[in-house]
Amino acid sequence: MRIRFWGAAGEVTGSCYEVECGDRRFLVDCGVHQGANEDERNREPFPFPVEGLDAVFLTHAHMDHSGRIPYLVRKGFAGPVWTTPATARLVEILWNDSVRLMKEEAEWRTRKAVRRGLPPVVPLYDEKDVDKALKLLRPTDWDTETAAVDGVSFSLHDAGHILGSSSIAFKLSEGDRATRLVFSGDLGQQFPAVDRAPSAIREADYVLVESTYGDHLHKDDAATREEFRSVILTALKDRGKVLIPSFVVDRAQRLLFELSLMQIEGLLPEIPIFFDSPMGVRATELYRMYGDTLSGEVRRHAAAGVDLFSPRGFKNVSTPEESQKINEVPFGIVIAGSGMCTGGRIVHHLKHGAWNPRNHIVFVGYQAYGTLGRRIVDGETELRIAGEDVIVKAQVHTIGGFSAHGDRDDLLAWGGPYTTNPLFFVTHGEPKASQALSAALRERGMRGIVPALGQEFSIEPGASTATMEAEAKPAAAVRTPQAEIPGVLDDIERLLERLRRDEGALADTEESRRLLLSARTSLESALRGKTAP
Repeated sequence: MRIRFWGAAGEVTGSCYEVECGDRRFLVDCGVHQGANEDERNREPFPFPVEGLDAVFLTHAHMDHSGRIPYLVRKGFAGPVWTTPATARLVEILWNDSVRLMKEEAEWRTRKAVRRGLPPVVPLYDEKDVDKALKLLRPTDWDTETAAVDGVSFSLHDAGHILGSSSIAFKLSEGDRATRLVFSGDLGQQFPAVDRAPSAIREADYVLVESTYGDHLHKDDAATREEFRSVILTALKDRGKVLIPSFVVDRAQRLLFELSLMQIEGLLPEIPIFFDSPMGVRATELYRMYGDTLSGEVRRHAAAGVDLFSPRGFKNVSTPEESQKINEVPFGIVIAGSGMCTGGRIVHHLKHGAWNPRNHIVFVGYQAYGTLGRRIVDGETELRIAGEDVIVKAQVHTIGGFSAHGDRDDLLAWGGPYTTNPLFFVTHGEPKASQALSAALRERGMRGIVPALGQEFSIEPGASTATMEAEAKPAAAVRTPQAEIPGVLDDIERLLERLRRDEGALADTEESRRLLLSARTSLESALRGKTAP
């Protein structure tokens, strides 16, 4: 029996693991890569034969775990995709939205390519691939033992991360030998507000555990709630708009939950509250539909007839016309995607509202370097937003405790109940975070190792209870720095195209001139390095 790490090893994106049991092979997750060179990386051939794959097991709907499954189908996969009913409904929303965005991006890049005499750009996958992938979904309830293929049975357990998220416990059999292998998936916090706490699993020989925040402790949830309430109430005193960029699955529902509680406790009057995201509206309907899988607080209020995802004054916004009419509303709260302001309707609202000193912008999630959200958080006041120069005068706030991921102590608490002394493979984290969690496991008498991207391990039955460690073997698919250069050049080319396409994208300042000259010097240095004897 073997396991191979094709994604989310030394990184927090592109989750993909291949397991071999006898003559059976299957994947756990098959997600897209997000961040630098993402298009190039997502178009790379799969590092394993697609033909002969018996199944895919999906931990949850987030695109870094699910988003490459339609591409796998395009390349010939036709086996079952096992997941929970809620995840199956969520990926239908996310995959179709992804198709729309990829189609728009491909059309823009094709127009550019045609001018240069290059072939058109084809999206990673299309509607037909999504339709085929959706037909392969096999919804399975939590805590139900299921035989997938000969020698492979599994059960799904609540991971407490987002709606429908799961840890997966496998029993792998070869003859009379059996190995118990657990994948944590992304794990939520031990004391969540909207979702339930992750389920404890007690028996395994090997465990793959995520480590996104393996070196970090979140702010106390009560303190986060108090901080959020203080910011909202302070902002509303100015009688302007509160603009909240948000991820529209899980984070947006948490915000609606918090605003509803404020009203129930008499802290917040009925005011206009807009949720401006068609995809988010559909996702929220699923949270209502699967409310029995959520936290005790959500279920108690639902039993009393209170919908915590619909505060008084709340309005879902679907059409572009409805979104534009929000410009005429001088006062209220606007929640819109995307969470990092890289696209979506929040960009429109920032263009029309960031200039107003009576307005407030509240960030409730991580802002990656280089995104519009990060530039606002970092204090830039002169920005190009949706084709217009905007002076940012709105007050800016950040709330850092609403993560759907557990922190270091949450992860250790999830790993603690095992009674079989499993070997932990620490994955899905930046190297520093993974190494920190592995060290913390060892400090508590447990065993943890950090696999590298592309490594292969033998997972023999019973090995975890012996003194031997899993045997690591290097794989041929590990990326090199040289392999990333074409994607970097593509990124530079796209940035240049945006600068040429958007008149006035750069402010006419000495700082802009200095940055451009510095970039030119760096490119000249790279060229000299390439051509030097």
